[in-house]
Amino acid sequence: MRHPRVGVAILTMGTRPAELSALLDSVAKQDTPAARVVVVSNGAPLPPLPEGVTGVELAENLGISGGRNVALARLREFGDVDVAVDLDDDGQLISPDVFTRLAALYAADERLGIVSFRIADERGRTQRRHVPRLRAKDPMRGGPVTTFLGGGHGLSLRMLDETGDWPDAFFYAHEETDLAWRALDAGWKVLYEPELVLRHPWTSPTRHAVYHRMVARNRVWLAKRHLPALLVPVYLGVWTALTVARTRSAAGLRAWFGGFAEGLRTPCPPRRPMRWATVVRMARLGRPPVV
Repeated sequence: MRHPRVGVAILTMGTRPAELSALLDSVAKQDTPAARVVVVSNGAPLPPLPEGVTGVELAENLGISGGRNVALARLREFGDVDVAVDLDDDGQLISPDVFTRLAALYAADERLGIVSFRIADERGRTQRRHVPRLRAKDPMRGGPVTTFLGGGHGLSLRMLDETGDWPDAFFYAHEETDLAWRALDAGWKVLYEPELVLRHPWTSPTRHAVYHRMVARNRVWLAKRHLPALLVPVYLGVWTALTVARTRSAAGLRAWFGGFAEGLRTPCPPRRPMRWATVVRMARLGRPPVV
């Protein structure tokens, strides 16, 4: 991809005006300017935006997947974006060369589909869950991976034209893994680049009221949509055991099993099992699709 042009997509619910303003300021200070910046207000009034930033106000909350798809559609309408960068509205780019580095990565590799940024808090710490690999001890070890971080990443629009966009029905949780698995199965690369940093407050995923239910439901949908039939019970069995071992809240477990049951009884088409060659490729990358 020669001289890839970067477009930025940000979702907000209007609850973080100061953080959003700081993020947009950090985007404006990039050495390589964004061709477009789109802010989607997800079921809330659109906040005041700087000149040159496109705002889209949605009457209802479409979730992370639905909101990001709206932003992607708007970026495509402009016709001058090659790489879409999604950023959390309470994050901030602390270096002015993030887009320059990102564009260089895409220019150097035509099959690079997804680039995952490193998430770090104000003290430079990266949570273990924010390292997209099983061996997560060293957050500074980059390289090819099998999933990516929703808070900050780049997506090739050429890749999305081939794989499809975010899974609307997921609403929240595992939408990154769904997209990454489709990308890998189509022969695209997913890269974790720790030098590209989004500063983000230290948080817990359970701060979201629907966390346990959505995580379980969407985990089942992932398996039903993408895994070869032989791997579906293995994947779901492993994650059930891990969840029971890790969850300390009885209410959380009840919500999780409720979501698990919901995922089993409800469809989430289309079902397109990945090739066994993709399973092998993911295993070589350190994370076979059973855990």
